[in-house]
Amino acid sequence: MAEAQRIGRVVAAHGRHFIVALDDGTTRHCFPRGKKSGASVGDHVRISLQGSGEGAIDEILERRNLLYRSDQMRSKQFAANIDLIAIVVAVEPSFSEELVSRALVAAETADIDTLVLLNKVDLADGLAAARERLEIFRKLGVRVLEVCAVDAEATRGILLPELRSRTTLLLGQSGMGKSTLLNALVPDAQAATRDYSTALDAGRHTTTSTRLYALPEADAALIDSPGFQSFGLLHLSPGDIERGFPEFSGPKAHCRFYNCSHRNEPGCGVLVALSQGDIAAQRHALYLKLLDENASQARY
Repeated sequence: MAEAQRIGRVVAAHGRHFIVALDDGTTRHCFPRGKKSGASVGDHVRISLQGSGEGAIDEILERRNLLYRSDQMRSKQFAANIDLIAIVVAVEPSFSEELVSRALVAAETADIDTLVLLNKVDLADGLAAARERLEIFRKLGVRVLEVCAVDAEATRGILLPELRSRTTLLLGQSGMGKSTLLNALVPDAQAATRDYSTALDAGRHTTTSTRLYALPEADAALIDSPGFQSFGLLHLSPGDIERGFPEFSGPKAHCRFYNCSHRNEPGCGVLVALSQGDIAAQRHALYLKLLDENASQARY
């Protein structure tokens, strides 16, 4: 007798264990067939039903995109089929502009829309300074929304229209208030997390896992990811890195050499724009840093 097959979406993952949500609202604890896992949170998968609550992942359906982070040890799949990345920063504690920029490069190379959420705007003493530090991203065309996540009703009013009919990935350093933001948007998130953890049998370690939560009132999904203190991009090629800096696209048309690296070549349009203040010095410095990091590592 053939196994019944269904289409579902991966909502939690831990090693080779996956929770897959089906259209009828039920979930299945699933394992990949064969040795490779391959699936990421956000993937649409075809599974074969097994027993009362399990399944086997037979196929990962075609992805629109797949977001990675990578370091010297490995490249790690983050999440798949994302429409929007919301990068969470806060008035306090201080956030890293470089980490925001790295996340923006990753999003740009994967062709994913972005916005920045400035949280804790009730902390008036540091608000002006935080806004000033985000001005570099506003000038790039990145939208910046201000929220106070402890005011759940107001936060939902601001963000639900942005999230509607989309799958949004929440990214942010530890301490930015991302958990409070998640709880404002998904009131039963903690209960869902406990259920996922029980099903995955991964205990406390699953608190560092990426999870997908449904937002039925907005016909949307929200993917929460662990807080990070680094964001490696070693999986990107030099061409990918260049594409991650959209402000280079106009000036580079004036480069004398078609393969210009925008380091120190004569007749470089990007360096001219840099000297004229049309490209921010810290952005160009990060571009060079990423090139150097990746050149020092073997390709993934």
